[in-house]
Amino acid sequence: MSAPGTASTRALASGGADASSGADASGGVPRLSVIVPTLNEARRIQSLMSWLGRLNGIDEVVVSDGGSDDGTAQLARDSGYPGALQVLEGPRGRGQQLNRGARAARGQQLLFIHADCLPPRDSAYWIRRTLRQPDTAAGAFKTWHVSEERLASLASGCPGVNEGGSRPWLHLADLRSRYTRLPYGDQGLFITRESFERSGGYPDQPLMEDLEFSRRLCRFGAIRTAPSCMLVSGRRFEARPLRDTCLVNVFPVLYGFGVPATRLAAWYRDTR
Repeated sequence: MSAPGTASTRALASGGADASSGADASGGVPRLSVIVPTLNEARRIQSLMSWLGRLNGIDEVVVSDGGSDDGTAQLARDSGYPGALQVLEGPRGRGQQLNRGARAARGQQLLFIHADCLPPRDSAYWIRRTLRQPDTAAGAFKTWHVSEERLASLASGCPGVNEGGSRPWLHLADLRSRYTRLPYGDQGLFITRESFERSGGYPDQPLMEDLEFSRRLCRFGAIRTAPSCMLVSGRRFEARPLRDTCLVNVFPVLYGFGVPATRLAAWYRDTR
């Protein structure tokens, strides 16, 4: 895995934590780090940081930027996030960015999320409960797709403002998260640091890095789905509903039959 890129880091709050292991000095609840890969997410990063700042049980946020040219990294630094924060900058590529973030993170438990998703308010509870189960390699949440306007209003703490109307057809995209045993990145994959290192981390490929990572993890145990939901922006499906609904269902099948990720990425033309 690549070494972490340049970082702007706010020191962990004092409390006697063992930063090398991520464990609480008292031997109590493991530290939880949230890792967010970003690329040109200036419109969303500060509202996401605001949302994360209101959640209990998160000990650190690591933003791993892939060379944004819209000021995403600086906006993350300036977000006013109230806890421990690292902002890394390095080469583009979601797999590489996730690995850089994981290597820099101080937590024993790692939650990987996308910038256009909001993890559930009880994330920390379900992560700890799920990862304590025997024979568990990792876990993930269900998804609940909402309009971009609705997601922004919730993230800002002003639900009901600029909701943009109801779009029930977006929830067709949620069926996958309820039945698949191989979670996608928008489901908020979570894992212990030990399992992450054992698996070798995310592959460096232009598409399907989350699916490939899930396939690797299955060799070490079950990937369990927690009952809470990640709120996910339906921006892709709103812009191109037929195309993207088709791709999200067909591409995993093609990949499973051996079509290379590089070829799928060339067909998709919107990879991060």
